[in-house]
Amino acid sequence: MPQQQNPSIALAKTLRDHDCLILPGAYDAFSAKLVQESGFDAVYVGSYATAAAGFGLPDVGALTLDQLTRHAGSIVGAVDLPVIADAEGGFFEPPNMWRTIRAFEQAGVAAIHIEDHAGGKHTNLPQTLIPLELMLQRLRAALDARRNKDFIVIARTDAIWANHDVDEAVRRLRAFAGIGIEYFFPNGASPGVLREIRRQLPIGRFVTINLPSVRNRSEWNGAADLVIDYGYCLQAVAKSLAIALAEFRASDEADRTDALIENAATFEARLGYAEFTEQALRYAQSIPIPR
Repeated sequence: MPQQQNPSIALAKTLRDHDCLILPGAYDAFSAKLVQESGFDAVYVGSYATAAAGFGLPDVGALTLDQLTRHAGSIVGAVDLPVIADAEGGFFEPPNMWRTIRAFEQAGVAAIHIEDHAGGKHTNLPQTLIPLELMLQRLRAALDARRNKDFIVIARTDAIWANHDVDEAVRRLRAFAGIGIEYFFPNGASPGVLREIRRQLPIGRFVTINLPSVRNRSEWNGAADLVIDYGYCLQAVAKSLAIALAEFRASDEADRTDALIENAATFEARLGYAEFTEQALRYAQSIPIPR
């Protein structure tokens, strides 16, 4: 699929055009195509889904920069929507942050988020943050490293998610704004908390994750500019595939198992088999050779 000429500009416009953009997280190139076909205006891929779908691993910092950018790049190549990707903590100390930015720029993504979490996410281990000063140095280096000055760097703080500390989140977000950040990610903020943060910091655009406690996603309207349900596609396919596999193992009846799968013609139509056939026939035609 052709990509936007400048996906970062396309994403910025998309966010301006929506009061609140809510995205289900994709986990690979095919799920991203389904996100696009379903009418969403951007694609998100995080380390949680990449670790699980790409490597069968938990999201505990085990992936490398190359693994994340290669996975994100395959998604960019499959859709013509702007792609937002997870850059973890940036992978490098400030002098080498340029490597992270260049790698994601080369992958073609529109935006990345960089976090201040020190490790142990999604576990019962103690949750800590890196010092604010170090986070600011990394973010400043990331902004400076951009070849495309429209490339979006989203600054994420896990002060609320990890430590339930709204005041610390506000302190960090204010500091992020002070070095030129325009996109802010107070991870773990509820709609009410996010509205209060925005009252204190009427700056830029705000990103957050959807929370299990939010039972109607319209609650985010007026609070967030972008809401990411990072595990949605992954968890949806895990449940449906587990059911289908159990039925496949339990029954020899094709009628029972066929009801749980997409027919081959529909599936293949999503992937461009017809377009391939058309091109194959076109180039199979005889081309006159000059004498």
